[in-house]
Amino acid sequence: MNNQKQQKPTLSGQRFKTRKRDEKERFDPTQFQDCIIQGLTETGTDLEAVAKFLDASGAKLDYRRYAETLFDILVAGGMLAPGGTLADDMMRTDVCVFAAQEDLETMQAFAQVFNKLIRRYKYLEKGFEDEVKKLLLFLKGFSESERNKLAMLTGVLLANGTLNASILNSLYNENLVKEGVSAAFAVKLFKSWINEKDINAVAASLRKVSMDNRLMELFPANKQSVEHFTKYFTEAGLKELSEYVRNQQTIGARKELQKELQEQMSRGDPFKDIILYVKEEMKKNNIPEPVVIGIVWSSVMSTVEWNKKEELVAEQAIKHLKQYSPLLAAFTTQGQSELTLLLKIQEYCYDNIHFMKAFQKIVVLFYKAEVLSEEPILKWYKDAHVAKGKSVFLEQMKKFVEWLKNAEEESESEAEEVKPWRTSLKLNFEGCA
Repeated sequence: MNNQKQQKPTLSGQRFKTRKRDEKERFDPTQFQDCIIQGLTETGTDLEAVAKFLDASGAKLDYRRYAETLFDILVAGGMLAPGGTLADDMMRTDVCVFAAQEDLETMQAFAQVFNKLIRRYKYLEKGFEDEVKKLLLFLKGFSESERNKLAMLTGVLLANGTLNASILNSLYNENLVKEGVSAAFAVKLFKSWINEKDINAVAASLRKVSMDNRLMELFPANKQSVEHFTKYFTEAGLKELSEYVRNQQTIGARKELQKELQEQMSRGDPFKDIILYVKEEMKKNNIPEPVVIGIVWSSVMSTVEWNKKEELVAEQAIKHLKQYSPLLAAFTTQGQSELTLLLKIQEYCYDNIHFMKAFQKIVVLFYKAEVLSEEPILKWYKDAHVAKGKSVFLEQMKKFVEWLKNAEEESESEAEEVKPWRTSLKLNFEGCA
C-alpha cells in the first residue's frame, strides 16, 4: 500500500515535466523559421510556387503552433520584434510582402497566397486575424512603403472576406491616430477595398461590426468633424467614402433629432421652444425641411396611444393633430415639404388600418390650419401619390379635390381679393373634419 502511494507523485511529476518541455518548444520557433525561409528562398518570387510550398509544408511543419512566426515571415521576411522591427540575429527572406513591388496587382497576388493557405488550413484563420491586428499596431515601426503595401493587401483581404472588418479597431490606437498614421493607412486600405468591391459592400461590412459610425475616429478629437473628414478623403481620391460618412452623420443626427423631439413633446415643452430647437438642428446638421417634416410627423404620431376602434380613432386623431398643427406648419414652408407630409400621412393611414377612413379628414384639417395648401394637394392627387391604399385615398379625396379645382378657377377672376377669399375658402368646405 505504501509503495503504491509513493509512485503517484513520481508519475505526476513525469507528466508535469513533459508539459514543461512542450511549453518550451512552443516558444522556440527558430527551427521552424529556418525551414520556412529556406523553402521560400528555393521557390523564389514565383507566388504560385510559394503557395504550393506552403500547402505541402503544412503537413510536415506545425503551423498551428507557429502561426505568428509563419505570418511574420510572409509579411515582413522574418520574425518581428516588439514594435515591428526585424530581429537582427534571425534569418530573413525577400520573398515577402514588404520586399515586393508597391502596386495593387502584386498585393492581389500575395492575397491569393494567404487565401489558399487559410482555405487549406482553416485553423489559421484566427491566428491570421490576430497577426494583422498586431501588424496594424506596429505601423510606426514600418517604412512608408511597407505601410502602403500592408494597407493595399489588407484592403484586398477585407474585400474577399479573408479578414473581418473588426481588425480596423487597431487603427484607433491613440499614438497612430495622433501622428496621422491611421488616416494615411486608411486611404490606401479603402482605395484597394473599394477597387475590389464598391462602397455599398464596404459599408455593409462596416455595419456588421458596428464600425460604420466610427470612421471619424481615425483623426484626433479636435479634427473629428464631417468637414475635415470629407476634405481629407476627397482630396485623397475617395469621394465616395466621404459622401458615405457624411450620410452616416446625417442619419445619426436625424435619429437624435427625433429622439429629442419626442422627449420635448412628452414633457409638454412650448411649441416655440421646440421649433427653435429643430431649426437650430436643421442648420447645424444641414437637414433639409422635407426631411424634418417627416421626422416631426412621426414624432407627433408616436406621442399618443391610439384607440383600437376605427369609429373612434378618426375623432381622436383630428383632436390630437389640431393641437399640433402650429408645430407642423412651421416646417411646411416649401411645396416639397407639404408633398412629403402628404405622402407620410398616406403611408401612415395605410400601415395603420384603423386610420384608413381618416385620411381625408386629416388632409382637410391641415388645409384649414394652413399646414397644407392647394397646389401640393392637387399635385399629390394627380400623380405624386404612392401605391399604398391609392384607390381608397383617391376616392376619399375626390370631392375635396373637385372643390379645390373649382375654387381655384373662381379665384383667377378675383386675383385682387385672393388672400381674404382663400381665408374664407379654408373655412367653407362642407363634409370635412
